[in-house]
Amino acid sequence: MSESVLIVLDLGRRDYDEVWALQKELHATVASGDKPAHLLLVEHPPVITLGRRADTANVLASEAELAEQGVQLRQVDRGGDVTYHGPGQLVAYPVMALRGKRRDVARYFRTLEEIVIDVIASYGIEAGRHEGLTGVWVGDEKLCAMGVAIRRWTTYHGIALNVSTNLRHFRLITPCGISDKGVTSMERVLGRPVPMDEVAARLVDRFAAEFGFSEVER
Repeated sequence: MSESVLIVLDLGRRDYDEVWALQKELHATVASGDKPAHLLLVEHPPVITLGRRADTANVLASEAELAEQGVQLRQVDRGGDVTYHGPGQLVAYPVMALRGKRRDVARYFRTLEEIVIDVIASYGIEAGRHEGLTGVWVGDEKLCAMGVAIRRWTTYHGIALNVSTNLRHFRLITPCGISDKGVTSMERVLGRPVPMDEVAARLVDRFAAEFGFSEVER
């Protein structure tokens, strides 16, 4: 299987459980070498996910309150604490083998962050990292959350970039267990709407370039 090929699946808006199952199915075939790398792009209906090290106290709303607002709650197998996914958020799930010099978890995180920093810089947004924390930040407000899983040196789960997300839903949680910092979106920073498909296209281009994929199939 060619390591230069990246298959991009733009799934539109899909239920979290459906896409989680697809990730696990793809992971098995990519890890075994039967399929090339995939990058899944998706928006989810409102859902709060708890990673492997999540503290349930960081979910601030009761089950009844979540149900009233139409927000699902899921325990998942990624790293990290609690986060929120919803419409207006570009979620990207890379399912790919880490080989050679890329077989480095810290490097993988930093590369994902750099891709997002480059994409949002193309909109004139100056963003960066916070020492000791993952994700991409504008000042003390998180713009992009990250939570990954790596099994057999093959990745799944990924990043969640707030393009035009309903930021009020983040009040239902303590995002990533961090109580002294905020959350923002590209739309809020820029003060104008940002086309989701345009952001997705730029992300794919940067992802392919950074990870050395010379052929992108959509």
